[in-house]
Amino acid sequence: MPTRRHFLAGSAAALGLGALPAAPEAAAAQATRSAEGATAVAPATPNLVVILADDLGYGDLGSYGQKLITTPRIDRLAAEGLRFTDAYSTAAVCAPSRCSLLTGLHTGHSAVRANPGAAPGALKAGDTTFAEVLRARGYRTAVIGKWGFGPEEGDQPSHPNFRGFEEFYGYIDHGHAHEYYPQYLWHNGAKETIAANAGGAKGAYAPQLIEQRALDFIGDHAAEPFLLFLTPTVPHAPSDIPDVGAYASRTWTQQNKGHAAQITSFDTLVGKVIDLLRALGIAEHTVVLVTSDNGPHEEGGVNPDLFNANGPLRGYKRNLYEGGIRVPLIAWSPGRIGAGRTSDRPTPLTDVLPTLAELGGAPVPTDIDGLSAAPLLAGSPAAARHNHLYWYRDERGVTSRADTEDGGRATWLAEAVRKDDWKAVRFAPVRDHALPDAQWQLELYDLASDLGEQRNVAAANPSVAAGLVALMRSSWVDTYVRKPYGVRAQIQGPAVPGEAFTVTATLGNGSGRPWTRALLALRAPAGWEVRATAATGQDLLAAGAVLTTSWKVTPPATAAAGTQWPLTVDGTAESPTGALRFAATERVSTVPPAPAADAYLSDLAWVSATNGWGPVERDRSNGRNAAGDGTPISFGGVTYAKGLGVHAPSEIVYHLGGAADRFTALVGIDDFSKNQAATGATKASVRGDGKVLFTSGKLTGAAGPVRVDLDVRGVKLLHLVVEDANSNSAFDHTSWALARVTVP
Repeated sequence: MPTRRHFLAGSAAALGLGALPAAPEAAAAQATRSAEGATAVAPATPNLVVILADDLGYGDLGSYGQKLITTPRIDRLAAEGLRFTDAYSTAAVCAPSRCSLLTGLHTGHSAVRANPGAAPGALKAGDTTFAEVLRARGYRTAVIGKWGFGPEEGDQPSHPNFRGFEEFYGYIDHGHAHEYYPQYLWHNGAKETIAANAGGAKGAYAPQLIEQRALDFIGDHAAEPFLLFLTPTVPHAPSDIPDVGAYASRTWTQQNKGHAAQITSFDTLVGKVIDLLRALGIAEHTVVLVTSDNGPHEEGGVNPDLFNANGPLRGYKRNLYEGGIRVPLIAWSPGRIGAGRTSDRPTPLTDVLPTLAELGGAPVPTDIDGLSAAPLLAGSPAAARHNHLYWYRDERGVTSRADTEDGGRATWLAEAVRKDDWKAVRFAPVRDHALPDAQWQLELYDLASDLGEQRNVAAANPSVAAGLVALMRSSWVDTYVRKPYGVRAQIQGPAVPGEAFTVTATLGNGSGRPWTRALLALRAPAGWEVRATAATGQDLLAAGAVLTTSWKVTPPATAAAGTQWPLTVDGTAESPTGALRFAATERVSTVPPAPAADAYLSDLAWVSATNGWGPVERDRSNGRNAAGDGTPISFGGVTYAKGLGVHAPSEIVYHLGGAADRFTALVGIDDFSKNQAATGATKASVRGDGKVLFTSGKLTGAAGPVRVDLDVRGVKLLHLVVEDANSNSAFDHTSWALARVTVP
């Protein structure tokens, strides 16, 4: 049987899509050109490099006033390019900031609005990243370093390979990225063990591995347009580095020496990228952005005040004062950006997506909050300016300096807005965004005369304060509904050999201008029958319109059971700026055998499992271990030996094949979850072949579990579904105890 790599390559050629970007699994194999052998060709659109530091403060660079730490390479970029004085991260901590950077949505709209607590934040299928936008225009795309969104699995919608990056190397998980000598790093969908770090050894420093992969990617793709998102973890705590270098003789603590050396190492990394671009002859055709995800940290013994890391600004990482959110931003491109320029345009990192899109000739989604700064890079003063900027904070972590700046309110819900030179910050004494305005504690500052935010002038300017509060309210929505952009696919499977199932796909023109010659095509494994049941093309796809089509897909009767198969939808169109090619790969499972005797579900192989834990995880051995491997579940102090644990939202699908007659279980929020957070609330349901057989109503830890006893005669597919019931997914672990089917 041909490999998936061979199949995809053959299918692309058959469809006339020879230039279609490689599938994630094929990306490494296709990157065969070396830096030494690549022939530089001036692309029609520029190469794009975004380098994002982790916790680099506004004052941490020499070009922004730093005196103790040397950053000569970045300082030179600032002198040769454009330095922004009023650039902003979109949050005061990592995960929400990076989500906004990738998607162009501020934290009143974005999918990830807080650092991870119980479960990591995740991007969803509808969260269009700048990589997806640029890849549609033929860019080779990579993210190398810290991703920061979970779950830590290779085959899931939040993984970089599913969000537009054909090449990924680094950390998936936010917490894992705090390890500078990790046991493994991810390469696309697989873990790569780092033997030199086995057993706690410090043989391989991750930032150096990340550096080499980034340089390799540039060399491999020097002859074609590429987008590199380079995200090293420095200078995030701990201050771990093989050599503190020039800072060894300082009288500082070892943590401060290491921190300074990390910043200088970041500077060196940027310099190596620039040197390679020059050596390959492509510097003139490349735009480089250097910035940070939030303000300076004080963790692990680092003293940001020693370095004046926030410059003239008040606050640190976690604060919504300027020191927590105003960041360095330098744009460099010797062929496009004039030397020695500065800009005081308030520029949030939501602007990165539309700026890269305009530079790369890609249509920009109209439902984002960012505005393109591309004209500003070219020297034009005509770049659009924001009416206001908005920030939201839902942070439970506490550090001493940040808490002091917040007046002991570091864990309070907070939000901020800037309009012109007015800046408002407010704090909610309870964790409820719907709290009446009068109960928030509001502060107002005039940045024109008080950059350090020392004088709260809210009482003297009530109308200004009221207007900014109104902007805060209008900038927040509980759920931000996106306009379809690009290709999305939905499989109404699973796949039963010899039986047809439906695949539905959309091509959404979420841009502001019409597309022509829109077309959808489906690629399936060899031997599978594909028959379109609706029109697959449209001559004109208006701005905001969606082309929808569907296919009946039939796997051969000989298709192996219990196997995942790729189905790829390709969407093509012509935009006013050029040809577009989108691709979305989903996987469908051929069903495992139906149960032949009474069985606990924890002993059966599932068809699919979304967002499970315990035995219901994609990388665990459900259905392969001996009976008894189900997770013990406790309700009200009573422990049940067999169980299935899930998060909300979740869905587990089992193949009964019409063989079972009854399904029984207890379902509820278990004792572990109740002890972690008493506020959890979920709703469970059971569906058979799409029909709802049972709903639980609201489940809480205090109320205990609900008993399930269902007639499932004739049911082929059994779905166990759990949903959040109170818009608060923290510790919404929900368990199915003694989940069992009987076979007559």
